[in-house]
Amino acid sequence: MTEVLAISLFLTICLTLVIGYPVAFVLGGVSLIFAMIGVATGAFDPSFLQALPNRLFGIMNNQTLLAVPLFVFMGVMLEKSRVAEDLLESMSRLFGTLRGGLAISVCVVGALLAASTGVVGATVVTLGLLALPTMLRRGYDPAVATGTLAATGTLGQIIPPSIILVLLGDVLSSAYQ
Repeated sequence: MTEVLAISLFLTICLTLVIGYPVAFVLGGVSLIFAMIGVATGAFDPSFLQALPNRLFGIMNNQTLLAVPLFVFMGVMLEKSRVAEDLLESMSRLFGTLRGGLAISVCVVGALLAASTGVVGATVVTLGLLALPTMLRRGYDPAVATGTLAATGTLGQIIPPSIILVLLGDVLSSAYQ
């Protein structure tokens, strides 16, 4: 019975997401509905639902997770203060004589921006707003320009102090327990 419930839970989540319901409501609502079905059929222990608030409170007490909103705040400040745009402009002047100099400067600025913001999506969107119009204006192929931006945003995840490495360090520090 538990296998049937698990497969039908997955299919129901996929179906409701495809229909267009918001992700938060789908994951929370469908999971609670299937938890109640599992309790009614005896396939799910209701004490797991009672332990959920304690688990959430324990996660919120984790000091390392304070880094997540601070990384996002730093990325927003870099964008709003136009520091990233000035850095991109300076780097494009530095690499301007090289073939593909603007793409090289986008990679360097993107790596710095991605490491400081820590979020791939925020980096790609910020670089898309800053660098994509300039790259298209200077005659870059749109596929090359967007590929450069996407690769640069992803590159920043492996450069410390990205948020992924901060969270991974927290998980690995408690792995021996």
